[in-house]
Amino acid sequence: MLETYCIGLNEYWKSLKKAGFADDIALCLLLEPLTYPATILPAPNWLPQLPDSIPYDDDDED
Repeated sequence: MLETYCIGLNEYWKSLKKAGFADDIALCLLLEPLTYPATILPAPNWLPQLPDSIPYDDDDED
């Protein structure tokens, strides 16, 4: 699965560059899993999803 995922990322990168995206913009898109096309990278993403907010113990509440 990891190899397939990496191949998909590589194909996505090459497609973004071929479409004319600058390196910095293409990298921003590549780093955001929500932009991945379902035709290259399967949806839902097989990588574990992080929670939106991570609860932290706060000593100030005591």
